[in-house]
Amino acid sequence: MTNNNNAFSYQLRVYYEDTDAGGIVYYANYLKFAERARTEWLRALGIKQSFFLEQKLGFVVRKVEMDNKASAKLDDLLTITTTITNLKKASLVFSQVIENQHGDVLCNVSVLVASVNLERAKPCAIPEQILGALSSAR
Repeated sequence: MTNNNNAFSYQLRVYYEDTDAGGIVYYANYLKFAERARTEWLRALGIKQSFFLEQKLGFVVRKVEMDNKASAKLDDLLTITTTITNLKKASLVFSQVIENQHGDVLCNVSVLVASVNLERAKPCAIPEQILGALSSAR
């Protein structure tokens, strides 16, 4: 994991469980990989998932755009590079690029997440502590 130039990079290996019978990564798994990278970036910024639950807060995915360019294969080492392209009071957009060990871009993902009060299931402002950490990482 690296965090520099306002981008966070996270690596993971493709396992059998990630692939179809032909050894190719199943398309929906790219979304799981992207979520892991976002979660690890927050963790690297000092923001744990347990903090959200304690605050009765959640980030919910409002919109996802995924552009598959090539396939990852069994045993590939993937790098997911994440940046924040838009940060507002109650939402943010993550842009993510998934590459293989050869530097080939396999997939581009854009994810709009909204901050939600879990008790009321209504949008709410992102807490200042989190907003500050995200702003500094931008």
